Order: sequence, then structure tokens, then C-alpha cells
Amino acid sequence: MAKQLLHLVFGGELTDLSKVEFRDLDKIHFVGLYPNFAKAREAWKAAAQATVDNAHMRYFVVHLHKMLQPELEAGETLSATPKPTRPASPARSKAGKTGKTSPAGGRK
Repeated sequence: MAKQLLHLVFGGELTDLSKVEFRDLDKIHFVGLYPNFAKAREAWKAAAQATVDNAHMRYFVVHLHKMLQPELEAGETLSATPKPTRPASPARSKAGKTGKTSPAGGRK
């Protein structure tokens, strides 16, 4: 079985095409929840094409798997023991303070 990467597809009519603000939250169309991006994209495309005559109607694919487990990178698996984190290198943090820069911000 392939890895499950949940995606939510939903849409609605926007108040303005330059921002994501819905005209009526009670009329949001929840298309569905899908196990991978390919299936979510198919559903998104079908919903978007069905409402092509309404220029203010927009559909979105939300990568729920990234919200549910943001610590996971692509290909990683969740383990019982979290990976230790390293503090920032002192040399790296001092570089910006001691390095000489030109007025434009580039290194000399």
C-alpha cells in the first residue's frame, strides 16, 4: 500500500479575485478528502471545470499531511524517538556580525 498523504479539496466564490476571501462561508463546497495529490488534483480539476462560467469561483488543494505532521520531510517516516536538534553554529551566527559588507549588502 502506498504512503497515505491526505489532501483536502474545497472551493467557493471569492469576494475579490486578488485575495482569498470567500463571499459566503456557508456555501463553501467541500469536494472531498483524498489519499494522495494525484487523486486530489483530479477532483480539483473536475470541480474547477464544472464552475468555469463563474470567474469568482475558486477551488483549492490543501496538503493536510503537511499540517498534521509538519516535522516530516518528504520520504521520512515517523519514529518513536525524535531526532535531536543541533543549536546554530557559533561561527555561522557571528559571520553576519564580523563579515565586511559593501553598502549594497554584498561581501567585499
